[in-house]
Amino acid sequence: MSSKAESLRIDRWLFYCRFFKTRVLSTAAVTGGHVKLNGERCTPGARVKCGDQIDLMRERLPYSLKALEIPARRGPSAEARNCYFEDEETTKQRAALITTLKQDRMLMPRTGGRPDKHTRRKLRSRAGRAPTG
Repeated sequence: MSSKAESLRIDRWLFYCRFFKTRVLSTAAVTGGHVKLNGERCTPGARVKCGDQIDLMRERLPYSLKALEIPARRGPSAEARNCYFEDEETTKQRAALITTLKQDRMLMPRTGGRPDKHTRRKLRSRAGRAPTG
């Protein structure tokens, strides 16, 4: 594939720009509706061109990207970062979501090691779930 390509499949573009570790994961995200190209849901075969707007939800975190270049390969992360521009507002929103998720985790009940039968029942009752068994 030449470095002067005009367009690239969206699943490959996400994989080359290091948003997903494998191309199978990027294809699954596009198929699952977590990726929008120019504001519309797309298929894995949709073509990304320079200037396209890509909205992505990855691990419950939003990304709003503008494609600047079409990468020729999956290279180092510094090379991949040159292929897109990320909106500052989305970056701030993602940072705020990360802090709230961390706070939620801190409020979860903790146990010293693996819980036994009685501790599991207490944890389930606190979470509002009915005990099983």
